[in-house]
Amino acid sequence: MKILDWYILKRYLITFTMLLLLFIPIMITVHIAEKIGKILENEVPFGEVMIYFLDFTVYFVYLLFPLFLFISVIWFTSKLANNTEVIAFLSSGVSFTRFLRPYMIGATFVALFSIVLGLFLAPKASEGFNDFSYKYFKKGKSAIETTNVFRQINDQEIIYVSNFDVKNNVGNNFTLEHFEDNKLQYKITASSIRYMPNDTVYRLTNYVKRDIGEHTDELEIIRRKDTLFSFDVDDLIPVIYAAETKMYGELRDFIAKEEARGSSNVGRFKLVLYRKWSLPVSVFILTIIAVAVSSIKRRGGMGVNLAVGICIAMVFVFFDKIFGVMAEQSDFPPLIAVWFPNVIFGILAIYLLYNAKR
Repeated sequence: MKILDWYILKRYLITFTMLLLLFIPIMITVHIAEKIGKILENEVPFGEVMIYFLDFTVYFVYLLFPLFLFISVIWFTSKLANNTEVIAFLSSGVSFTRFLRPYMIGATFVALFSIVLGLFLAPKASEGFNDFSYKYFKKGKSAIETTNVFRQINDQEIIYVSNFDVKNNVGNNFTLEHFEDNKLQYKITASSIRYMPNDTVYRLTNYVKRDIGEHTDELEIIRRKDTLFSFDVDDLIPVIYAAETKMYGELRDFIAKEEARGSSNVGRFKLVLYRKWSLPVSVFILTIIAVAVSSIKRRGGMGVNLAVGICIAMVFVFFDKIFGVMAEQSDFPPLIAVWFPNVIFGILAIYLLYNAKR
């Protein structure tokens, strides 16, 4: 590797690292200022607070990864342009594509780091961050999906509750349907279902079981009945952020299980899965855009390049969030929601690179 490559690669990695080290204390300070009242009010142990802020750092670095990368590349490439170093490189006979090579090598290192972060570090940090938040900061709010829980618990049975009280282990408007060979064999309904942890049984109020016969149905009506079911209470109360806390293999198995159960949160879970691979790709796309935008020496200096770069980064984050919400709240395909920003900005990167070469 030539001197030019080492020079740019070192600047790429050092600037990105320094930007992270600069913003992390700022993020922590702002967050402490916002949450210090609740931390003191709840008398949270110091050890738990330190672990929480470590999880918070990893969690938000992963979320804001593209923004940090984009700003760092814009920053040091603009400095090269203002010092006429880019002009000197290109005037010496180096093509723009050749000039871009050390950036792509640096982007490869950063992309590998993002893969490690997304597959191994972020899930654990997300679990600690969300557990702490719901325990101390969001009292009164539940991390559990408690309304309109509709789940297929195995190949033969589907359950539904209109809402579930986690504190008292009570669900309302319970329904269980049992199928064999795609035919409904019996249906159980109850106005309420309560899990009795001491006896590990379920207590059904206003229990009604309808056995579907070939010609007539049989009804069993009981005011209150204690019984066993093949599902656990966790099947009635899926954790909202469950997907964020799982390693890649566990996440794939979890999604397959939730799809079989008919979970309404599958789109949200698939977003987490697909982003583990779309983020590393966005590293290369944003690097190309940043170099193409900032390698030109402008009259306004670095400020103009930074302003343009931050605007582009904000638009990228905006697209990512908008399509993510669409996939979570509707039937919009999660795969398209995750990759659409990369496709749009990939086209923009090609256009900007073509003009930069000219």
